[in-house]
Amino acid sequence: MESLGKEKIFSEARRRAEDPELPLISVCVVTYNHRPYLSDCLDGILKQEGDFRLEILIHDDASEDGARELIEDYERRFPEIIKPILQTENQYSKGKTNITGIFNIPRARGEFLAVMDGDDYYCDTRKLEKQIRCFQRERELVFCFHSAKVLLPDGSFGNSALMRPYRGSRILSGAELVDRRGGAPFASFLFRREILETLPDYYFDCPVGDRPLEWIAASCGKSFYLDEPLSVYRFQHSGSWTREQGEGEREKKQRRYREAMEKSFLEFDRESGGRFHPEIERAIGRLRFLSDVNLRDFPEIYRRGNREFYRELSLRDRFFLQFERRLPGLYRAMQKRFGQGIG
Repeated sequence: MESLGKEKIFSEARRRAEDPELPLISVCVVTYNHRPYLSDCLDGILKQEGDFRLEILIHDDASEDGARELIEDYERRFPEIIKPILQTENQYSKGKTNITGIFNIPRARGEFLAVMDGDDYYCDTRKLEKQIRCFQRERELVFCFHSAKVLLPDGSFGNSALMRPYRGSRILSGAELVDRRGGAPFASFLFRREILETLPDYYFDCPVGDRPLEWIAASCGKSFYLDEPLSVYRFQHSGSWTREQGEGEREKKQRRYREAMEKSFLEFDRESGGRFHPEIERAIGRLRFLSDVNLRDFPEIYRRGNREFYRELSLRDRFFLQFERRLPGLYRAMQKRFGQGIG
């Protein structure tokens, strides 16, 4: 995929000049059974301050908890902004895993495109404006993202390092983005829409929607990381991906996820002509290591070959891993008592 040239930027400016009613930002929201959280999500978008128009493109995947009715109410109140797709059959269960790219991105009209899940929300009313300013300062940027607060099911805020991949705001090369350490919140993503007009096969084959979008950005130009927690990421809440992965056949899900992600990384490696091959190899190694951490495979966690990735963990995470490894009974008792505040 080629870098976004200046001519494309200028053509987008001409398009907007010809139709001033076009939104500057299209916010793509995907939701399924997020009724308890959806008002926070939509209100956080609607409260955004700045000199720009926006549209909210919502895809509801046949929710069964009243989310559809809530979306219809918002559409009645904000018909010029809220643009829903309300499915009657669940599309994810039919194998359409990356809903954003299938249903929302193709109908986006904005110069910039934001993405998020319906259980997360913006916690800064100038979140989008701050990101737009980054694009205005650095014309070669194609992607901007930031850190997030981590909200636990008990209402407290958890380990902020979970969604803070870097320390300090800065421009990132494509290689740095591919070999990213730590989580990047989906609700922080803002792209130039042009780079997502044609989505590669690896996007649709990937088991998650965030990483392949980052790979596309890495192939197209520079990115900017804004080291401010401008959104909130719900961790282990009902209906969340993190909760779903931890329930039922946990080990089987982890291994299936790891295998699918490795396959997607290798597809991206082929698509990019090996341009990021060293970074992809390291990212796959990190993926395997973090899977071992999630499964508490201590022999693998402390294997000599994983020392690089172990050192990337926060001191807090390393402490609790050692605690659980050496005193598993006490660790489980404390986790039962204090919940997600431990480990």
